[in-house]
Amino acid sequence: MAITLTSVVVDAADIEKESSFWHRLLGGSLTTPTPTHHFVQAPGLPVIVVQSAPGHTAPDWPDGGLQQMHLDFGVDDLATADRAAIDAGATRLRPADGGTPQTRTGSRVYASPAGHPFCLRSG
Repeated sequence: MAITLTSVVVDAADIEKESSFWHRLLGGSLTTPTPTHHFVQAPGLPVIVVQSAPGHTAPDWPDGGLQQMHLDFGVDDLATADRAAIDAGATRLRPADGGTPQTRTGSRVYASPAGHPFCLRSG
């Protein structure tokens, strides 16, 4: 039996802001928006589905509660990917490797506008 990951669904109170963030960060296309779901299709990745969740609150991680889930993205240049994430609207939570924004390898932890944690990893 073969299993493939076809989509990742993230909740957001503001689906316009959240889907715009993922589209700016990952590229590709924002397709078939409905009032309750937006779909970001980027080359080589599962579809990111942003689902309307009125009242959604961001995880209080790493300062408190559980992170619920997170995504890891492999990048070839961490410094460039860091700038792209921040420019798209991410919040840098911490450099997991103790590096600086200019460090080109290692990993960093961010949150999307709705507070969903994700990591960028290189080398």
